[in-house]
Amino acid sequence: MPEVKTKNKRMKRKTIKLAAIALLFAGVSSVKAQTEPINVVTTAVPFLRISPDARAGGMGDLGLATSPDVNSGFWNLAKTPFNNSLYGLGLTYTPWLKDLGLNDVYLLALAGYYKLDDQQALSGSIRYFSLGNIQFTDQDGNDMGGGRPREFGIDAGYSRKLSDRMGLGIALRYIYSNLAGDYAGDQGTTYQAGNAVAADLSFFYTGANEDGQGFNFGAALSNLGSKIGYTKDATQKDFIPANLGIGATYTKVFDENNKIQFGIDAHKLLVPTPPVNADSLAIVNYRSKGVVNSWLSSFGDAPGGFKEEMREFQLSFGAEYAYNDQFFARAGYFYEDKFKGNRKYFTVGLGVKYNIFGLNFSYLVPSGAGINRNPLSNTLRFGIVLDLDDSGDAPSPIN
Repeated sequence: MPEVKTKNKRMKRKTIKLAAIALLFAGVSSVKAQTEPINVVTTAVPFLRISPDARAGGMGDLGLATSPDVNSGFWNLAKTPFNNSLYGLGLTYTPWLKDLGLNDVYLLALAGYYKLDDQQALSGSIRYFSLGNIQFTDQDGNDMGGGRPREFGIDAGYSRKLSDRMGLGIALRYIYSNLAGDYAGDQGTTYQAGNAVAADLSFFYTGANEDGQGFNFGAALSNLGSKIGYTKDATQKDFIPANLGIGATYTKVFDENNKIQFGIDAHKLLVPTPPVNADSLAIVNYRSKGVVNSWLSSFGDAPGGFKEEMREFQLSFGAEYAYNDQFFARAGYFYEDKFKGNRKYFTVGLGVKYNIFGLNFSYLVPSGAGINRNPLSNTLRFGIVLDLDDSGDAPSPIN
């Protein structure tokens, strides 16, 4: 990839931008010497794994089985027909890598849905990730011009109730990733924007009673799609973050004004585990593996066997307290095994809803120190929600 020009303090910050983002997305943390090798499963377009809404962000990235809201499509589209409102809109702004002093890296997420009737709904969303401005140089330090790396994903989805308690959803996604534009790198390699298409399949079940108390379950297969490449070399294409997620929540209603929801999500990338200490042939075989074959083999290809496969699961624990369906307090914890990225962090969040208008905030609590400090520390997410045409015939979801 192209180098980043460094001439002053501001430009020095830009030199670490792409490297820091790469480490962030790969989930790599500094770890002291271990008895077992660190073997992180990495993918292209990892911005698709960033929590795109402030409500879930306040609960440790919990979202598969939480009560439905306007941002359900980012986690589990099958929840959407269970919304009380006829249609809704949500916008979330996430400044990214603030702890590194970068002000021009951010994620914008816009989501909306429209219920065709009480049984089915149409949804759409867009995630736009900006990596700011960078300056390209060649290997001799000569100025090669500037660029604005950016990525986005556009979704369109349909969801339907199978019964009063079950629903299914399907979404199609177009992915665009422009990290270097038409920059001509070393050895005559010309980089280009990457494109991919993918689909999501999701399921939702609610066992809640008329008061909203009970269990919810959710499952989703996300980003099932093609590989993506940044050159014309077909052998250099990368996997996108295909993912299996399952989750459950329980809501306890104390009285008409007080209730609490808590739950757990588990995620596993449906991406091949990289070979350890591999020769060139093993690398070629890894990169050439077919897309469908990679999804299936991802459950049994870890060099360390079943034990290592279990370590590839990421866990989110979260809770949300609601007062009068207007004021919300949230907390959560995200866990990733130390040999698979070592991301571990606490989150907190607040929300307020008045009539059709809602605000959500979430904050990732700083963790670690020095080179072990989580690059996501001090990240504040801000979200606006509009729930329109709320009939009030059913209890409002916690959102």
